[in-house]
Amino acid sequence: MTSSPPVRASAGALPVVVVVGRPNVGKSTLANRIAGRQVAIVQEEPGVTRDRLELECEWAGTQFRLVDTGGVVEGGGSLDAKVSEQSLRAVAAADLILFVLDATTGITGEDADVASRLRRAGDKVLVVANKVDSERREADAWELAGLGLGAPQMVSALHGRGVGDLLDEVVARLPPGAGQPASEQLVLAGEHGTEAEGAQAVPIAVAIVGRPNVGKSTLFNRLVGEERSVVHDMPGTTRDAIDTLVETDAGTLRLIDTAGMRRRARGGDAPEYYSLVRSLRALDHADVALLVLDATEGVTHQDQRLAERVDASGSPAVILLNKWDLLDTERRLEVNEEVGEKLAFLGYAPVLRISARSGMGVHRLIPVVADSIAAYHRRIPTSRLNEALRAAQSAHPAPGARILYAVQGAVDPPTVTLFATRRLQPTYLRYLERYLRERFELGPTPIDLRVRVRPGRAGR
Repeated sequence: MTSSPPVRASAGALPVVVVVGRPNVGKSTLANRIAGRQVAIVQEEPGVTRDRLELECEWAGTQFRLVDTGGVVEGGGSLDAKVSEQSLRAVAAADLILFVLDATTGITGEDADVASRLRRAGDKVLVVANKVDSERREADAWELAGLGLGAPQMVSALHGRGVGDLLDEVVARLPPGAGQPASEQLVLAGEHGTEAEGAQAVPIAVAIVGRPNVGKSTLFNRLVGEERSVVHDMPGTTRDAIDTLVETDAGTLRLIDTAGMRRRARGGDAPEYYSLVRSLRALDHADVALLVLDATEGVTHQDQRLAERVDASGSPAVILLNKWDLLDTERRLEVNEEVGEKLAFLGYAPVLRISARSGMGVHRLIPVVADSIAAYHRRIPTSRLNEALRAAQSAHPAPGARILYAVQGAVDPPTVTLFATRRLQPTYLRYLERYLRERFELGPTPIDLRVRVRPGRAGR
């Protein structure tokens, strides 16, 4: 696959610890236990984890990047093959591999197949015997030493038994000097660099959101430049919100590939429910939201509802009309009209017409994201703000009210408090928003206008 310049994958400074094994041995439960929070989706059915989920973890003062994989399956379908390929790519880049097995079932044929693939990694493999809930299970766990990859570390990921000892062994096996705490790195950067340089160390969080099967993961892979997220023609392939750091001309971006959002998760489908929760959480914490639409289907009702959720998050938004190359001229005109009518409340959001699969138009995305972030952080001097508002009122006075003065109280997004003699009508607030957006070039970001009434000032 050909990536679109100028995006380059970032390896990062932290050592990488990869959790691997056949499906349903407790890899995600162990990842959650090590991370200390419920991040990976856990469900009593095989194949719930499909993508590589990266987590920053710390133990005994040593930081490392934990990668939870979807498992390795031999002889499965096309989706199983892609999941296995993802897992093996993660293994190839690992500093340490946690080979998780189920001590209650012993060595299966699938375990033996995975072990044969891991033997070439040599001493980078640490065998983890999971579901050793008591001392009685320890005797069963020793059978796993027969794989020839060393003595197993016995844990119960569900109950936490033995996980501390496992992490001690993990830290001991990491390369010497690896995993320096990020706080120390920032202090060192501050000693040798400027304050602005230190601020740039924080990556920009960019969430890719949309309905299932609109091409989010294909776009994610295109931006990262490798098959980082599983892409398959079955809706709902991505279950977790996964992220990757990439270096771009706009700085370091943290791209977050979220699960497809439906209007309502089906009752009883726990993985889908938790996928939705994590996608919404990723959206709420994102600096920029990329709303991906399938241009061949136009703007659906679900697209509208999701766009409302994006607008409510307060983050800058970019609308991406994917699969644009599949539309003829007449259909393109129709879709443009649909966007203007059905997504009018996102009128500030730039609209890019792209093909994630071929790369058409994707090169325009990074500059737009950079502009969005710049506008999101912009602070307007109070004197210039009030000068602009006086000009706006002179051109179109507020019906039955007058704005006395205004201040910008916050950024992210730009938040302006208007002190007025009476409440301002919504239509007039929209007029002021458009005026300020054009006057100060705040196009790609939302603007939060708040009104405070100062009674008794109308006659002054």
